[in-house]
Amino acid sequence: MYIMARLPAGTPLAALLLLCLLSSCRAASSGSGGNPRAVVLPVSKDAGATQQYVTSFQQRTPLVPVKAVLDLSGATLWVDCDSGRYASTTYRRVPCGSKPCRLSRSAACATSCPGAPSPSCLNDTCGGFPSNTVTHVSTGGNVITDVLSLPTTFRPAPGPLATAPAFLFTCGATFLTEGLAAGASGMASLSRARFALPSQLAATFRFPARRFALCLPPAGAAGAAVFGDARPYAFQPGLVISNASLVYTPLLVNPVSTAGVSAKGDKSDEYFVGVTGIKVNGRAVPVNATLLAIDRKSGAGGTKLSVTEPYTVLERSIYRAVTGAFAAETAMIPRAPAVAPFTLCYDGGKVGSTRVGPAVPTVELVMGGDDAASWVVFGANSMVAVRGGALCLGVVDGGEAPRTSVVIGGHMMEDNLLEFDLEASRLGFSSSLLFRQTNCNNFRLG
Repeated sequence: MYIMARLPAGTPLAALLLLCLLSSCRAASSGSGGNPRAVVLPVSKDAGATQQYVTSFQQRTPLVPVKAVLDLSGATLWVDCDSGRYASTTYRRVPCGSKPCRLSRSAACATSCPGAPSPSCLNDTCGGFPSNTVTHVSTGGNVITDVLSLPTTFRPAPGPLATAPAFLFTCGATFLTEGLAAGASGMASLSRARFALPSQLAATFRFPARRFALCLPPAGAAGAAVFGDARPYAFQPGLVISNASLVYTPLLVNPVSTAGVSAKGDKSDEYFVGVTGIKVNGRAVPVNATLLAIDRKSGAGGTKLSVTEPYTVLERSIYRAVTGAFAAETAMIPRAPAVAPFTLCYDGGKVGSTRVGPAVPTVELVMGGDDAASWVVFGANSMVAVRGGALCLGVVDGGEAPRTSVVIGGHMMEDNLLEFDLEASRLGFSSSLLFRQTNCNNFRLG
């Protein structure tokens, strides 16, 4: 029987998500008649309560715009195919028992859909397990292919579309979109999974390396996720950031999957980094170093990046240590009442301003490795403006014994250029672009 029920996070399954053969995803064309140098997803921040980062692209035949929430986890792009919402003349099923299905070891197969054939009602079709990583709800869905088109320029305007005629994705149910930004009909996975967007686009358009850059904007501005050969990264007015300008740290692989649906032995497809210490105003914060390491047996602990978490989430003892250290360094600034989900808030009228945001102590994430690096977080990325003119330290108490000890949320990444190099398994980061008198809204590709 075909699975079409809500599955709670952590449900163990004997199947892996369906992966198509890398070679079968390569056929592509572009507006210029050849493979593009790079393709780009425009990024904006939902102005509503979700604070999610959303993107849009063209899909299907005839092409229609699709809005999706960005995600640094997940196995594939998934979109709502339910209730006749998906219409296209070019979608194709991935048959059960096909080579891609066999290689994926997928045990899910649609065999008893009684209705007329449609993307959400197909028989002899391999099944995947799309997951809403905001609400932590998963379900079953058909894995199919269809046309996907992305622009090849970002500034001064979106340019010619590059088209993948058979891009693999998973169909989700309408209820799976609950909790997503208004108008979003799915989630676009940027994870390190073989058929998330970074790897599948690299194979489709024959990019020389599996690499993408992410520049998240604050609300009311524009940013981008760019795939392919976009180096050096250009920003208006005339700023160029080369890979030599970025600070690099290794991307770590958690040996235990953190996905809501996974098989025994699966590794995590999310992006972990080796934070070994935290400093406030240059002073080391005493934290339990064991919590900062990934437990190789359980997969607990460590530090990962997430764009579905609006703010950085810290295990309780780390949270108390960081907020305590920050409070000690800001003892002269008048406090304001706490505003949920934050506890450490200040009278915004008494806080000075700088080029990189409110004049508050820096928070520094110290990365381990042979060449220790630090991601220095300034006021624009550490403080959050809330009602009544208060400014709050934008970290959240993650409770005791969370699955991951430190989750770097979207607010801390805004107006920072992040390069995810999957070939070299490393993360490059610029720290705040505001220091260089630019921001993600000024990113240029074209």
